[in-house]
Amino acid sequence: MKKAFYRFAAAVVLCGVLFSCKKAEAGDVRNGGIILGFSQIGAESAWRNCNTRSVQEAAEQAGIQLVFFNAEQKQENQIKAIRSFIAYQVDVIAFVPIVSEGWENVLEEARDAKIPVLICDREITLEDQSLYAGYLGTDSAEEGRNAARYLVRKFMDPPPDPPDSSLEDSRGSGEVPSRTGPIRIVELRGTEGSSQAAKRAGGFKEVIGEYPEFRIIYSESGDFLRSKGYELMRAVLDEYEDVDVVYSHNDSMTLGAIDAMKERGIRPGTDIVIVTIDAEQAAINALKRGEVNCVVECNPKQGPDIMDLALRLARGESIPRISYMEEEVFTEWDDLSTLPPRGY
Repeated sequence: MKKAFYRFAAAVVLCGVLFSCKKAEAGDVRNGGIILGFSQIGAESAWRNCNTRSVQEAAEQAGIQLVFFNAEQKQENQIKAIRSFIAYQVDVIAFVPIVSEGWENVLEEARDAKIPVLICDREITLEDQSLYAGYLGTDSAEEGRNAARYLVRKFMDPPPDPPDSSLEDSRGSGEVPSRTGPIRIVELRGTEGSSQAAKRAGGFKEVIGEYPEFRIIYSESGDFLRSKGYELMRAVLDEYEDVDVVYSHNDSMTLGAIDAMKERGIRPGTDIVIVTIDAEQAAINALKRGEVNCVVECNPKQGPDIMDLALRLARGESIPRISYMEEEVFTEWDDLSTLPPRGY
């Protein structure tokens, strides 16, 4: 507890040093010279680290002074950081909310201080939507729908022929695993209370709900962590004899689940169909090896768009209420030979 307090105190001191300068003048704003307070939720995955790098690099390129704070997966740390941004009168506040609720008080304080707020990556739930200017991130519900659409195509429709027969062995056969009865799905959910976990689950169920053949037999939170994905999958394999599909809300949990399967002699991607979200390089590599069947992209490279919106807010301009990142879906039937490195 003391160490956490001292880390936060050090961050506040750092903010004090950084904000000894005056806020940006109008001319400075036009040239990108603003102060942006940004609170990240943590560093729980390669995806999150890429998201952080994108913000930091984009701020430097835009000439924006960035005050960065890692909340270490604690909402109370994040609220303290936002209050420090308010105390030192940043031009704009942007943050990735750890959970969707509990932000009213601190956002009211930001509004009273006339500091616009941009919500990034994860959405929040508020009665008063005017407490923040806009949201930039991914469409988590659509990601869940895309994961389900792949399964419909896999189990309900004949899969297409591989684009290049020479790639078939490296990506798996694309055949539907032999089964009887319902299609049994294990869902590894993200952090409880996060908008991504709720919407990825909701979008997925929206699509498979149209097909009675699909049945979710297990659904638990793995906090987006590889270690938790491994633990949950071990528990699943202890409890259930037959599993047809693993639908995982992020690649880290997926990779942990694959580790657990291999320990039991189960062939991931062949004995159990695996659908994952994020599109980290490790997941794409697993897709190429045939150990994953479908990867739904969640684009972490949000930094340039965050800086663009922050500059517009600092100038007093309006921004779109919702801005979604462009994203793709990669499957076992795609030719991935020309796909560039993911960078995360």
